[in-house]
Amino acid sequence: MWSADEIAELCYLHYRTRLPKQGKPDRNREWTSLAAVVKVESATQREVLLRPGNLQVTKEVVAMGTGTKCIGQNKMRKTGDILNDSHAEIVAKRSFQRYLLYQMWLAASHQQCSIFIPGTETGKWKLKPNIIFVFFSSHTPCGDASIIPISEPENQLSKPVTGDDAAGQSAECISNHDRLGPEDKRKSEKMASNHIIKRMKTDDDDYSSVITEDLAVQQVSVKRVGDTNPKSCECSAEIQTANKETGLGRPKVVDVYRTGAKCVPGELGDARIPGLGYHCVGLLRVKPGRGDRTCSMSCSDKLARWNVLGCQGALLMHFLQYPLYLSAIIVGKCPYSQEAMRRAIIERCQHISFLPDGFLTHEVKLLQSDLQFEHSRQAIQEVQTNSRTKLVPCSAAISWSAVPEQPLDVTSDGFRQGTTKKGIGSHQSRSKICKVELFHTFQKLVTSISQEDLPDTLRMKTLETYWDYKEAALNYQEAWKVLRSQALTGWVKNAKEYLHFT
Repeated sequence: MWSADEIAELCYLHYRTRLPKQGKPDRNREWTSLAAVVKVESATQREVLLRPGNLQVTKEVVAMGTGTKCIGQNKMRKTGDILNDSHAEIVAKRSFQRYLLYQMWLAASHQQCSIFIPGTETGKWKLKPNIIFVFFSSHTPCGDASIIPISEPENQLSKPVTGDDAAGQSAECISNHDRLGPEDKRKSEKMASNHIIKRMKTDDDDYSSVITEDLAVQQVSVKRVGDTNPKSCECSAEIQTANKETGLGRPKVVDVYRTGAKCVPGELGDARIPGLGYHCVGLLRVKPGRGDRTCSMSCSDKLARWNVLGCQGALLMHFLQYPLYLSAIIVGKCPYSQEAMRRAIIERCQHISFLPDGFLTHEVKLLQSDLQFEHSRQAIQEVQTNSRTKLVPCSAAISWSAVPEQPLDVTSDGFRQGTTKKGIGSHQSRSKICKVELFHTFQKLVTSISQEDLPDTLRMKTLETYWDYKEAALNYQEAWKVLRSQALTGWVKNAKEYLHFT
């Protein structure tokens, strides 16, 4: 039907041909990350009967985002008119929501070209059965999915990996060896060969972690134990297996990529043991800020959330009979671990129960392409091998949606590029995918539908603020409550004061 390389190639072509030069990095000194949502439409049953054997799957980019930045908590605004998180994955997802709002308007206007068809409840819609959505990212998501084993090159099986070859560009994943001096490197290597963080079962059937001697460090999902050491954690089965099989021709794991994302306040923290034991896996993390801490959860955490609640968000759930799940997540050519991706996006939430009807821990396909993004950090480094110019992340973010009016948006520091201090707060300064703009688009959709055709959650209701409308999506909020209580317990939520705008 389609391959990871085909999806990657389509996204890269869209980036080159449909996005303007404005907002793209300067190839001599900048890099960025790319993400997109691709609609894959197969033939309907009727088309199969009419034209057997002559049918093609159509693939179309419907949303795209670039970016690597995130604003600090001190820059957050109560008016909903700033983009808090401009990592490519989040820009692409918000651009996708804009596309979905437009498609919902087409459906409510009884236009057959919409991706939605009527559901069984009044005012509810569902996705056409022959359509799926695939998420593409040029790099591994920041946070838990970026904690990836690094193997030492044995008999030139692989080239040495440097810190700048880091996994998720936005996560600034860095090998610890590149941060250490010669003495520290020797200590790190000694510790890595002499210690293991090992699982030990306790009386209450939970797991604690202890350090024992003379084994290589491993890594598995973190489990919290009553009042034990809050810094204790575990490492992954992938590292253990790789090191056990070293004699069978597999390279020995000597370190892990670092993620710049920080563990959420008040929860389990990283062990920070030099080498393999530096990070704990399976933890919730917030994106790093420059001095000012952010309130934005890592992309790994957000993808895990979308994999249970869907990509549509609370507002669109008013109109949908079922959540809208991604069928696949594809990552471009970069350091990648299937185990880390699966752990971060699927397994952390797999055990939850008592979700409302329609919600589930989705078994999303996880794939990698062999095609590299032309403006990724790695690609720019390969071109600039002899240059002394320091490479920096591009400060701009680009949003593109498959909508007829103003599909394109270029932002910097959360506002439309070119916004002056004096212009902040004006309508012209807002991105089309900031909270208040998406909310106003949603409100226009609601007012375009007669009261009797609205879903129960919106019919004859007195709802005013963004918060009111989100809370009124009862099944979505119930699912989110279950997910937070059973899996994503340390999630950093925005204070209500940031959601009470109209």
